[in-house]
Amino acid sequence: MRLLRGGAERRASLQKGVYILPNLFTTAGLFLGVYAIIKASHGEFLTAAIAIVVAHLCDGLDGRIARLTNTTSQFGVEYDSLADLVAFGVAPGVLAYRWALEPWGAWGWLAVSLFVACGALRLARFNVQTNQIEKRNFIGLPIPAAADMIAATVLVYYFFGGEGATNKHLVLLLLVFGLALLMVSNIRYYSFKDIDLRARIPFYAAVGMIILVMLVVAQPEIVFFLGVVAYVGSGPVNLLVGLGRRRRAQLADEPHTGGGAAG
Repeated sequence: MRLLRGGAERRASLQKGVYILPNLFTTAGLFLGVYAIIKASHGEFLTAAIAIVVAHLCDGLDGRIARLTNTTSQFGVEYDSLADLVAFGVAPGVLAYRWALEPWGAWGWLAVSLFVACGALRLARFNVQTNQIEKRNFIGLPIPAAADMIAATVLVYYFFGGEGATNKHLVLLLLVFGLALLMVSNIRYYSFKDIDLRARIPFYAAVGMIILVMLVVAQPEIVFFLGVVAYVGSGPVNLLVGLGRRRRAQLADEPHTGGGAAG
């Protein structure tokens, strides 16, 4: 009965229409994902990487706009997930395959297939756990960040003079496998959802932001690559630090035994 009632409510909601503004940004991200697939298929890897990065900007804007304008909906959530799978699953997968993994043969397309499958699983898990986990953290590497890692690698490759497809590098194959596994892991990643843009910040933080903007303007590819690497690596590093702290706490709680000197 509850399922029937929920289905009726969703149909009634759709009959009223859908919100235009957030879904326009979602559609823009979807179009950019398709554009990246086409460009990667034709060997225009730099253009494909840029399209994926811009798609991430659209993905960030659609959710924020929906929350600010109070236009969130279940339709928007589902549509966003489908668009994300194309823009941040299939598009970077095709880019990685055509740019670096094609010489690996079966291992190459298997790595890409695992990346896309894990991205789909990551999105499905996020949708069903939205109301069950804290807003401050994501469980598993977000699929846009995994796509950014592939796009940033291509951008920095071209920045240092690379052109066209790469040679048969094991590191790039392992990178795609690693990103896929991180997406379906239970490692926590900071979500940035608790940042209040209207809040006051310390003076030194404002100076730091100005310096960061200068670096982005001067060397955007390098700053973007380092930022994405730092974010992707932050999950495993925080996990190891937490395990180390718990281990030290356990050792501190254990009773100390020792022999006393005979008097």
